[in-house]
Amino acid sequence: MSLPLIPSALRDLYEVHQWRHACAVLKQDFPSEFSDIVDVLGRFRLPKSGLVKGGGNENPATSGWFSEEFQKKGWKETEFDVRIKVGEIENQSPTHSIDCYKNRVGLEIEWNNKDPFFDSALI
Repeated sequence: MSLPLIPSALRDLYEVHQWRHACAVLKQDFPSEFSDIVDVLGRFRLPKSGLVKGGGNENPATSGWFSEEFQKKGWKETEFDVRIKVGEIENQSPTHSIDCYKNRVGLEIEWNNKDPFFDSALI
């Protein structure tokens, strides 16, 4: 199990789960991106304003904060044109936008998401 690769201070702050040894893959194959994720998550603190501010696209104290911090580290919002080809027939899937992308690593930032999304696992 590769969860111990996540610093214990971070595991104390968050409930951490992984799928298919994601921690080991990130730390070994994408060390800079792993470091970015650990750094940003380690610095986040939820202010009261993050709980009481109403709607909108991004609350600057929560999801907006994450987006800004990752952008400072070179992560960018990216759109993917997904196509599925079976035999000679090609079908386009709706374009998917991911919040933060850097060096083949994608992060979807959601805060109190009311609409389920399942296509972000395509990356």
